[in-house]
Amino acid sequence: MNLPFPATGAVILAAGRGSRMARADVGIGLEPGQAEAAARGLKGLIPFHGHPFLAHVLSRVADAGILRVCLVVRPGADPIRAYFEGRRWTRLAIEFAEQSHPLGSAHALLAAESFAGGEPVVVLNGDNLYPAEVIDRVRRLPGSGLMGFRASALTGQGNIPRSRVAAFAVLATRPDGCLATLVEKPDARTLTAFGPDPLVSMTCWRFLPSVFAACRTLVPSSRGEYELPDAATALLEEGACLRVEPVEAGVLDLTRPEDIPEVNRRLEGSEVLR
Repeated sequence: MNLPFPATGAVILAAGRGSRMARADVGIGLEPGQAEAAARGLKGLIPFHGHPFLAHVLSRVADAGILRVCLVVRPGADPIRAYFEGRRWTRLAIEFAEQSHPLGSAHALLAAESFAGGEPVVVLNGDNLYPAEVIDRVRRLPGSGLMGFRASALTGQGNIPRSRVAAFAVLATRPDGCLATLVEKPDARTLTAFGPDPLVSMTCWRFLPSVFAACRTLVPSSRGEYELPDAATALLEEGACLRVEPVEAGVLDLTRPEDIPEVNRRLEGSEVLR
């Protein structure tokens, strides 16, 4: 059953090990604090103009009308948890869930099931910065669904080069606007089949509670992980409509060390309101 009210809680996936960010790269010219956090694979704690990247993400989430956030973090003494537990946010109630092992995005979402409490939730990546108006649109979707970002907007308005589009998931819709298919990390032939300007998933979802049962049915992907696109496919096979909202907007992606200077430039003057 589609629930009519906007989601007021968001799960932010921030438990990644940041292996690509931690690779040694020279000649980028990072600030000392940026270089240190990047070398540790702590993408969410890379500082930009006085605030870690994840604080910029949380500020946008609050701008979108979200009231509660669950940060999915690493087990044990996680630096992201330590940072945000020690700072008071007036606009957001922040909770934490631990992903016991790095077993993929669907496995991470399962860690936040008690936070969802049987209500719809927005699901976002902790290393992507989305416009607040896009987050507001996704939280207002009926039922489950996602934002489909035009590849041309990601490359023209964000910091994602065309060559990196294939690192995400591309999607196609049915005539009724529901998701038809979703392909994670398509090869060149598959990407071409989706057309010259495909819709791309940047992990900007609204899910009904049924997603948790779908996550529990999954088998590991070829990468040995439990993936959210596979959970979405499981919901489709059960007959669910996952509404796709096409959007012409950019996203700031923080995956590799070479992303840092451009993100730094684009966040100049950006406010973080706690």
